[in-house]
Amino acid sequence: MFKEFFRSVASPAASSLHRRDQWLVLAASFVTMLVIAVLSQWIVPEAYKMLLVASLGPSIVLIFVVPNSPFSQPYPVVVGHLVGALIGVACAHLPWDLFISGAIGITLCMLAMFALGCVHPPAGATAMLPIIVGSTTVGEFDFVLFPVLVNMVLLVLLALIFHRWWLKKEYPVHATPTEDPIHKHKDASPLVRLGINPQDLENALKDLDSYLNITEKDLTRVYGLAQQKAYTRKFGEIRCKHIMSRDVITVTPETTLENAWALLRKHRVKLLPVLDEAHHVVGIISMVDFVKRANLKGYDDLYGKLEHFVKGDEKGAPRVRDIMVSPVFSVNENDLIAQIVPLLSDQGMHHVPVLGEGQKMVGIVTQSDLIAALYTRSLTLYEGG
Repeated sequence: MFKEFFRSVASPAASSLHRRDQWLVLAASFVTMLVIAVLSQWIVPEAYKMLLVASLGPSIVLIFVVPNSPFSQPYPVVVGHLVGALIGVACAHLPWDLFISGAIGITLCMLAMFALGCVHPPAGATAMLPIIVGSTTVGEFDFVLFPVLVNMVLLVLLALIFHRWWLKKEYPVHATPTEDPIHKHKDASPLVRLGINPQDLENALKDLDSYLNITEKDLTRVYGLAQQKAYTRKFGEIRCKHIMSRDVITVTPETTLENAWALLRKHRVKLLPVLDEAHHVVGIISMVDFVKRANLKGYDDLYGKLEHFVKGDEKGAPRVRDIMVSPVFSVNENDLIAQIVPLLSDQGMHHVPVLGEGQKMVGIVTQSDLIAALYTRSLTLYEGG
């Protein structure tokens, strides 16, 4: 029994960061702390007693190690610390000893964070600091503005910069849209309609009467990945190369728009991949691109305007390169089809180029290809079961 208890207590926490990411986070944290100190001294040159608030340290850990946590978002970071600082200085004036003042201070701090929706654990340390060392030591209520407010605003600004340009992480985390962002209507995306939606997750947490240090968006991502794993386990390892169309009609950047339009109509396809001389995908062109660039705002002489745009004028015939969309999202021929289901259902894509050896195009997967594969596989499982 003692061994089991010791093993559970002494077991290390599982790291959510790869080794390379750990070094990136360490560098970002070092520079962030250094810059905040330098800028704080520059903003308030006369500050000598307290340049940095101690709780800045754990806030940096949260923001850079778990940026997706609700505790790490800009609002709870800034407002949580301000609330803690205000309550801490106020409770430091209470006419009681440290035990009572500390208990009241941390309780009021948590109560205020609950009420304002700005729970940030390091803010509890901010509240305790004036109570422990005395309000005079921290500069009375000036402590709220400096160093607390200045430190935290600088931290959030630096976090935004580092996450976007250095760590390549989403920060702050945006809420999952409740409407279809691709087709601009109020229906949920196709996968969400039959799967778990944000409201289901919220209701489940309410039933459990529990709080998870993870956003609803992350839970949705985890569920989506789990769905892909379950599909692969159930339906087998069907890959893109098994279902893709191989005889693909393509054009080059130098193909005239007139010829490209003729190919779209002749083969009754909605999209043409654009390939360079090495057979690499450099763009795509669809009927939508023709309509957008032809400036067809009304119905008057619709065909005439489109014909004039496609054929060009005395300056020369326009080329595919003039209106193609680039860069292009693609998949590998060995990717499992479970990975492209979200692309063709929720991301608004109808065709996905498939790349093979040397990143050369070897085929294309369409929504029709995917539906046929899912139907055939489901029918096979039904007949076999």
